Amino acid sequence: MKKNKETVNLLDLIPVQKVKWQYNEKKIVVLLKPKFVNKLFVKYILPRMKSPNYKINLDEFGTAVWHNCDGKNTVAEIGKRLKKEFGEEIEPVYERLGTFMQTMERSKLIDYVNY
Repeated sequence: MKKNKETVNLLDLIPVQKVKWQYNEKKIVVLLKPKFVNKLFVKYILPRMKSPNYKINLDEFGTAVWHNCDGKNTVAEIGKRLKKEFGEEIEPVYERLGTFMQTMERSKLIDYVNY
C-alpha cells in the first residue's frame, strides 16, 4: 500500500529509472519513452511507426540527476551532489530538484523504491 503523499518527504525518497536512455553527440542524456504500452498497439501500430519512442532531451543538470537515479541515492543526496558539482549555478537546488523529480514521476520516467 502506498503512503499518503502529504506525509512523505520527497528528500527521503530513492528514485529509480523506469525508461531506457542513450547519449546524444554532446554526451547529454536522451530519454526514450515508449509511445505505446498497450499490447495491441505495440503489436499492430508500433511496427508501422518511424520511431517506437518519444525522445526527451535533458540538459546538463537533468543528465546529472538522471545518473543519480539509480535506486541507491535519496533525493537529498542527489541535491548535495548537484551542489558540489555545479555550485551556485544550480541554486536554488532543492526547489529545482523537487520540481524536476515531480515532473519525471508524473511522466512515468522514474519511480521511487521506498514509496
